[in-house]
Amino acid sequence: MQGTLLRPTLLLLLTTLFSPTSFASATGSLDLTSSGIGYFAVAIFVIAYSLVILEEKLHMRKSKPVLVAAGIIWVVAGWAYIQQGLTHDTEHAFKATLLEFAELMLFLLVAMTYINTLEERRVFDALRSWMIRKGFDYRKLFWLTGFLAFFISPIADNLTTALLMCAVVMKVAEGDNKFINLCCINIVVAANAGGAFSPFGDITTLMVWQAGIIPFQDFFALLVPSLVNFIIPALIMSFFIKNRTPHGDVEVIEMKRGAKRFTLLFLLSIASAVSCHTFLHLPPVLGMMAGLGYLQFFGYYLRMTLPKSLEKKRQQAEQAGDTEKLDYLGSVVPFDVFNRVARAEWDTLLFFYGVIMCVGGLGFMGYLAMMSDLLYTQWDATSANVMLGIISAVIDNIPVMFAVLTMEPQMSQGQWLLITLTAGVGGSLLSVGSAAGVAVMGQARGIYTFFGHLKWTPVIFLGYAASVWVHLWFNEGLFTGTVGG
Repeated sequence: MQGTLLRPTLLLLLTTLFSPTSFASATGSLDLTSSGIGYFAVAIFVIAYSLVILEEKLHMRKSKPVLVAAGIIWVVAGWAYIQQGLTHDTEHAFKATLLEFAELMLFLLVAMTYINTLEERRVFDALRSWMIRKGFDYRKLFWLTGFLAFFISPIADNLTTALLMCAVVMKVAEGDNKFINLCCINIVVAANAGGAFSPFGDITTLMVWQAGIIPFQDFFALLVPSLVNFIIPALIMSFFIKNRTPHGDVEVIEMKRGAKRFTLLFLLSIASAVSCHTFLHLPPVLGMMAGLGYLQFFGYYLRMTLPKSLEKKRQQAEQAGDTEKLDYLGSVVPFDVFNRVARAEWDTLLFFYGVIMCVGGLGFMGYLAMMSDLLYTQWDATSANVMLGIISAVIDNIPVMFAVLTMEPQMSQGQWLLITLTAGVGGSLLSVGSAAGVAVMGQARGIYTFFGHLKWTPVIFLGYAASVWVHLWFNEGLFTGTVGG
């Protein structure tokens, strides 16, 4: 009897809590920001993102909670609109958000495939071997890995670059955990700073570029502020390095066949994407997908010519009596581009989908308009953009930037560059504030830690504040007029 009474009572409670009838606006769309259904959606997002932040503790991939949250948020939004007889509004909004994700996902997929190809061809291993064989002392290694992270990340993205440089430091300074921790902090800061002045350096810069708000070449206005963001904390940390020369590994890494040509094809793909967007006003993903075609054609050429190439190298190894080389040649397998596609960071791509769809759903309910009014109407744009950069150290910069793009505040190009800068480098304030930091924590587990990074947060904040000031001063002429909105 009690269960019989409980079921209709719960149904009535849920219907009342999530009833959208009182939220219809004059234009026919629903404002759900003050409704039970809106609060429920926000709670779902908060719970999901809390699980993302606890990824390292829970050992649960970050895509899982946001995928479920995205589904729930859009389902309850759709249900609310159906109750009001608005049968297609949610569908059109969902498809528009999905299209934005699809363009970015395909672009990133091609970039990841090229990076995986260069890794498989041992391009990064060869770079690491060269650095080790040079026998740099600790202070030189600290600065070299930092500068390489800063200048490689604009092309290879901050995550890949940070992992590469971390591997170098751990190999060279094995056993010196204090130095490795300091170097890893420097690498994360440098990789995030380097990624901020290039559309290819970070997902957030790619989002701004693909949205057509900032032209490709105008991102380079952030070069000097980004460099300041890296140099100031690096300079202070360098005084705490006990300088000595480690023993280097003399191993010479030979790149695999086609490595240099794959690198050129990657650069050609980037050029194709830029040209499509700049000269033809087509989405950059068109050029990148054509670049995937370049990769596939060259992969086909390598497969077809592999037997002849192996036979030639086998003869050379036999003449030289190199049995080790002969054993290696016997284990060579043909290059397969789809193996490289399969090794893309699918968890990251699915996380990206979940976050964009969650934020898009909350925006559809009216929360982003509310946030835009708070940040960009009640506050000035500079304060809002600086604060959002600090927030991105706790909440990943992807939802922060997507929220800003969805709000479409009327700002000057200088302000759009400012939010691009702060969202990119703000994540360096905490080890969990950026994908690069989280990845390096996993690679240098127990050495580069949250609290080890937190100790240097005040120094990193000096770089953050200085980069903002330099941008406001150095690019003063860009803070007139409005872009977007």
